[in-house]
Order: sequence, then C-alpha cells, then structure tokens
Amino acid sequence: MAAPGAALQKALFQALGADGSLSAALGGAKLFDHVPENIVPENIPFPYVTFGRTSVYDGVTGRENDAEQLFTLHFWSKAEARKEMLDVMDMVSARLQDAALALDEHHRVNLRLEFTEVRYDEDLSACHGLLRFRAVMEENA
Repeated sequence: MAAPGAALQKALFQALGADGSLSAALGGAKLFDHVPENIVPENIPFPYVTFGRTSVYDGVTGRENDAEQLFTLHFWSKAEARKEMLDVMDMVSARLQDAALALDEHHRVNLRLEFTEVRYDEDLSACHGLLRFRAVMEENA
C-alpha cells in the first residue's frame, strides 16, 4: 500500500502542474518539493511554490485505513507589492477546492484550507506566503 502522505503530495503536484493559468502566473512549472540543495534559493526565478511541512495521522474517521494530513505550501515572490503572491495563492486555493486528485489506493474525503499567512522574509528579501490545508483520505474499498 502506498503511503497516503506521498500519494497526496504526488496528486497535488499533478493537479497544480496541470493548471495552465498557474504555470503562466509563476512563469513556468515552478512547483518544488523543496528547493534543490545545489541551487541557492536566491537564484531560483521568483515567484515559485514549495511543498512544506506535512503531518499524517491515521484513523481519524474511524475506518481502519484512513488518514488525515496537514500540509503547507510555501509561496515566494520578489515583487514589492503582495498582489502577485496573493493572486497565486488564490489560484492554488481555488484549484485545490474541487480538484479530482488521483490518490492510488485512497480517495479524498475532504480538503480544506485551514490557515493563510503572508509576511516579508528579510533573510531572502522576499515575500513569503503560507497556505496550510487539512486533507482527509479513506482507503478505496
């Protein structure tokens, strides 16, 4: 059985990568699991999105093989105004609301936005946005 956390991340990247308007807003397919170690974050063309912290919990709906996952998407922008970042964050949130996610041995029960934050990261001289989601998945029958 595939780990539900890995399956969800793969499905999220497929859904977001297939969104032409999101790719256009990012200036290409700039969705990363993490910033590659051989690339200094300052050298990646902004804006871009990275997959952040994730936590998976088993058995939240009472079924034997279900899972709840909290995951965070990080948004990075060098634009002085926050509009670029907020627009991209809105696109991602809207895209994931009703996305049909291919989850291998699981199916999506619920996916909802739990938390949003936008702040200026002085270390990178960039705006940093966060979207934290809660996903509940059940094993397919």
